[in-house]
Amino acid sequence: MMNHSQPQGADYNYTVVRQFALTTVLWGIVGMSVGVLIAAQLIWPQLNFDTPWLTYSRLRPLHTNAVIFAFGTSALFATSYYIVQRTCQTKLFAPKLAAFTFWGWQAVILSAVITLPLGITSGKEYAELEWPIDILITIVWLSYGAVFFGTIVKRTTSHIYVANWFFGAFIITVAVLHIVNSMAVPVSMWKSYSIYSGAVDAMVQWWYGHNAVGFLLTAGFLGMMYYFVPKQAGRPVYSYRLSIVHFWSLIALYIWAGPHHLHYTALPDWTQSLGMAMSLILFAPSWGGMINGIMTLSGAWHKLRTDPVLRFLVVSLSFYGMSTFEGPMMAIKTVNALSHYTDWTIGHVHSGALGWVAMITIGSLYHLIPVLFGHGRMYSTTLVNVHFWLATIGTVLYIVSMWISGVMQGLMWRAVNADGTLTYSFVESVEASYPFYFVRFIGGCFFLTGMFIMAFNVIKTVRAKESMPALAEA
Repeated sequence: MMNHSQPQGADYNYTVVRQFALTTVLWGIVGMSVGVLIAAQLIWPQLNFDTPWLTYSRLRPLHTNAVIFAFGTSALFATSYYIVQRTCQTKLFAPKLAAFTFWGWQAVILSAVITLPLGITSGKEYAELEWPIDILITIVWLSYGAVFFGTIVKRTTSHIYVANWFFGAFIITVAVLHIVNSMAVPVSMWKSYSIYSGAVDAMVQWWYGHNAVGFLLTAGFLGMMYYFVPKQAGRPVYSYRLSIVHFWSLIALYIWAGPHHLHYTALPDWTQSLGMAMSLILFAPSWGGMINGIMTLSGAWHKLRTDPVLRFLVVSLSFYGMSTFEGPMMAIKTVNALSHYTDWTIGHVHSGALGWVAMITIGSLYHLIPVLFGHGRMYSTTLVNVHFWLATIGTVLYIVSMWISGVMQGLMWRAVNADGTLTYSFVESVEASYPFYFVRFIGGCFFLTGMFIMAFNVIKTVRAKESMPALAEA
């Protein structure tokens, strides 16, 4: 296990890490609140208040952008800036550029908060923001890359710790994905059209869309996992060799998986089949990472009884394992014929988003915030424990209700009578999903309540000056 201790006399740049860590909690609450509101709108449509910018169609992209790019990416900025300094034992490269990435990213988020409810959108999933904001994203992202890789270049250790390989791959690939997919012809200040057309546009979009999942929401958060799981468990990574094999195989395979979003469409059949095959093979490196994380607890399983932070980290790995089994399964054409366009897909997304991404983020922040603010622990371990159970129960309610609703929808849509007519109308399938939408709403409320508890705990921890023992850096 690497010694990530602070070298004598070196003072790391924690200012930008603190800023991103705190805004992660804030944007988590904002993004998930919008999610709970649109979940409620699917049960009680009158909650759009007959106001265009409060309709589901405008708030849904706001929700996805807020949780992926405001909450998730802020967490990646915070943890990557922290980890790269600690593992390279050197201060961040170009501190002013690092500060710019914080304020620039907040400007991107606020632009999204303003433009998306107004209906200013390119219509591309996870890439809805219009061209002026896309240019700002590119500038901030290239600056992020310069700070991160500049820090690695000036490292005082010979070794580059595996977490940094994952962060590096995520930064480079997201830059390429964003720039290629966002290529557009502007026709006015807030309207542009993609340079691609038809099936090519669809393919480029889902090459981007699925790899936003594969590199931003998977590779980046695996970087987080490879640092905080061993640190919180007080154990070395189970297999360093497995971490390297799993890294190279994951990034080599993930990039091919996008076509599984386009089964039974105008995309050429061979492309669909290639996407399916690559998605199935992807199961192996995904589980390599999950097994490596969970096996890191060998000799430390007893800590799960008393350490809710470690519980967050380990349960997130379990959800990661489940999501990365489910994803390849749903990529199989015959399964996809039932699952696609149903709530099963929504359940799958959220087993990854809530169970993996949010829970690994929350666990990492509970480890990180006391370090950043000079305390030995969070203000209340009991509240961390309460948050753990709210998050876990909320996630399970959400995904199980969506699984049942989704399979039911798929079966109802394909049911035919003896004379070949459809057994059910579409409206009947919507009506049948109603109870499950209510369970999903309750699950979302559980998860959001946990985030408010976290915000309270974080505020109390930050404000506690001398009342808590200072952390001995380890």
